[in-house]
Amino acid sequence: MRKIIIAGNWKLNKTSLEAIDLVNGFKRDFVDITEVDIVVCPPFTALAEVHEVLNESNIGLGAQDVYWEDSGAFTGEVSAPMLKDIGVQYVIIGHSERRQFFGETNQTVNKKIKAALKSGLIPIACVGELLQEREANKTFVVIGKQLEESFAELTKEEMAKIIIAYEPVWAIGTGKTATPAQAQEVHKFIRDFLVKLHGKELAARVRIQYGGSVKPDNIAELVSQGDIDGALVGGASLQHESFVKIVKNSCLNSAKK
Repeated sequence: MRKIIIAGNWKLNKTSLEAIDLVNGFKRDFVDITEVDIVVCPPFTALAEVHEVLNESNIGLGAQDVYWEDSGAFTGEVSAPMLKDIGVQYVIIGHSERRQFFGETNQTVNKKIKAALKSGLIPIACVGELLQEREANKTFVVIGKQLEESFAELTKEEMAKIIIAYEPVWAIGTGKTATPAQAQEVHKFIRDFLVKLHGKELAARVRIQYGGSVKPDNIAELVSQGDIDGALVGGASLQHESFVKIVKNSCLNSAKK
């Protein structure tokens, strides 16, 4: 049984005070929810303060990026041991915006995943295609390469600790959403890739999230698909009401997982 996981990626939003206010509201509304795992991913500057609020709650804490070295002369970077030290449990790696604006590659994603695992963090590893790649019918070629190179040299045991997020780049912040059938098709491709990589048992354990303009009114249908195990939520996770509805609506189909 795979438990649905809903993670909110706040991106470059919220001061520490704003973040504290938001998660205090989440704590109140999520206190009785056990059907799904809930994670919030504030900017680096708010992580420590948010951890203090969420400590011993049912909401996990994630970071939005990590560097692959533990320490050294890498100005502006944050390492996995540093994140672990302030209570971070999850880390988003290889988000399309990191690839598009900051030169992230499958090779750097691979190094970051290994660093996160070494420090006991749970990677949320992102894959996804551009609009022109989908229109050229290259979705599976692109995602297959991302999976192969991002997970290179990882053991079966390491893969079991990873969450994969499929984010069609053409549906991020555009208001467009892949239909549940389109999303399911890619999620099944990812799971079939995992079967080839490490067998059916491992593939059946790994959770695969969908990320692309997730909203309260489409989450239930998305997670009703056989291979969609939750969502990586962007803009809708910044508003109390919308994120609460997304989490609660995802519970409607949590039993089938």
